[in-house]
Amino acid sequence: MQINWQKIPLIPAIAQDSETNEILMLAYMNEEAYDLTLSTGYAHYFSRSKQRIWKKGESSNHTQEIHDILLDCDADTLVLKIKQNGVACHTGTKSCFFTSVTQKKRVLEKEVDTDAMYGVIDTLYHTVLERKNANETKKSWTKKLLNDKELMLSKIREEADEVCVAINEESDEQVIYESADLLYHTLVGLGYRDISPDRVKQELARRFGMSGITEKESRSQ
Repeated sequence: MQINWQKIPLIPAIAQDSETNEILMLAYMNEEAYDLTLSTGYAHYFSRSKQRIWKKGESSNHTQEIHDILLDCDADTLVLKIKQNGVACHTGTKSCFFTSVTQKKRVLEKEVDTDAMYGVIDTLYHTVLERKNANETKKSWTKKLLNDKELMLSKIREEADEVCVAINEESDEQVIYESADLLYHTLVGLGYRDISPDRVKQELARRFGMSGITEKESRSQ
């Protein structure tokens, strides 16, 4: 039985510990990610948020070695039997499934501090997403911004203006402080739209070696 990639260009791939049978995570594969997984022996996925192929563990080195790949009866879902090196979840938890809906609490604790591995931008963005999806009762500025689009947009405009003022007439420390404020509020905006900052990095990489004039002309085309 073969996967019909023309009909289903993106299929779920469940990572399962080959020894304990514990479900560790769910991601998605396109044909390229599937072929890379087969050819390298390590799990590759297609990130819907980053809109690109990624090797599991490319930043953290918490890779997934393939022991077997199982295809379901409809040929539209995969189970990857793997050896997990490190932890499966970017939060530092062994499994991505660590919140009990019925118990309304976290049932697995972090095993690894992954903040330094992924960098502050990625960590902060995922914190924004956690606030977005949480049913929080405690006060959260991030949650307040996400729940009030006009407030969020006004804060981004305000912080951008404060960066301009700081660059023009204030100290280096104030420029850094205001830039950090702007970056944080921009990440909240990206989280509101579910746009990973990795896609911004990809766009900056695309522009290397291209003049600003050429880049602007390419947008209109």
